[in-house]
Amino acid sequence: MPRSESEYPTELELEILKVLWKESPLPVREVRARLEAEAGRPLAHSSVITMLNIMHRKGFLKRRKQGKSFLFSPKVEKDRVGGTMIGDLLARVFDNSPAAMVLNLLETTDLDAEELVELRKLIHRKSKEQKE
Repeated sequence: MPRSESEYPTELELEILKVLWKESPLPVREVRARLEAEAGRPLAHSSVITMLNIMHRKGFLKRRKQGKSFLFSPKVEKDRVGGTMIGDLLARVFDNSPAAMVLNLLETTDLDAEELVELRKLIHRKSKEQKE
């Protein structure tokens, strides 16, 4: 029985999206070159074409013909993909408790001083927004 398609991008699909979120539209050869350079992921040209076409079918990418090739660009926004994946993680692992999720992140991650300052600012801003 075939595996059902996930509503979330796979690891390779996310790597491709990250390339295209940085710059798009790109032809297959550029996507392939950047995957190798940025993600250390050497793939055959045909494998990249297959992945891009699967992602297009899933609704993650748009493509337009230019000459003999296609140019690909993301159809989904980074914030929306991240938000959906985080929302799923929040519900499935942390019983919809943002505090439990953030606490776990703080306990299991090494944050430098700048990151802690930035987190404090974000928490302060969010606190002010709720008072308004």
